[in-house]
Amino acid sequence: MSHEISEKLAVAAGAAAQLVAAIGDQQLERPTPCARFTVRDLLNHLIQVVGNFQALARREQVDWSAGPDRVTGDWRAGFAAQTRALVRAWSDPAALQGVSPGMGLPQRTVAQMVLSDLVVHGWDLARATGLDYRVEASLLPVVREFLDTMAETGRAMGAFGDPVDCPPGAGEFEQLLAVTGRDPAWAAR
Repeated sequence: MSHEISEKLAVAAGAAAQLVAAIGDQQLERPTPCARFTVRDLLNHLIQVVGNFQALARREQVDWSAGPDRVTGDWRAGFAAQTRALVRAWSDPAALQGVSPGMGLPQRTVAQMVLSDLVVHGWDLARATGLDYRVEASLLPVVREFLDTMAETGRAMGAFGDPVDCPPGAGEFEQLLAVTGRDPAWAAR
């Protein structure tokens, strides 16, 4: 599984890094499908996620408190470098063994969480900025498994909203977005 998750993380991280590289400074204050977050806020969150999940792969403690603005300097190149480091961290077979001391979850679930964050927040950023974003179909089973396991906990913690209805014929990714409380038809106003 470690080889499989690192391959899938590489796909998700590469897509997220490509998207982040295309975000313009003039787009940073736009709203996102995450009601509390502007594009800048969501980028700060995602940069923190990528760094913290490297540490979680090594079973280190992490700090989730809000920190300084990370969208400074060459943040696009920094994000790309950090996503590559994330993939390397989860490529170690030991990364998926046992339970995360910091999160109390199986390490496999922690790996699925970061992959799901990259995929879903990639969609959030693309919707907010009008950029193209396609999710590779091979990632959807990982996101589905994570949401099947953790969606209720995520809602209780405020990470997800209540599920929303999807129109008939909605695709698998749109259905997964709806599970997180996102409206698949959301558009920036």
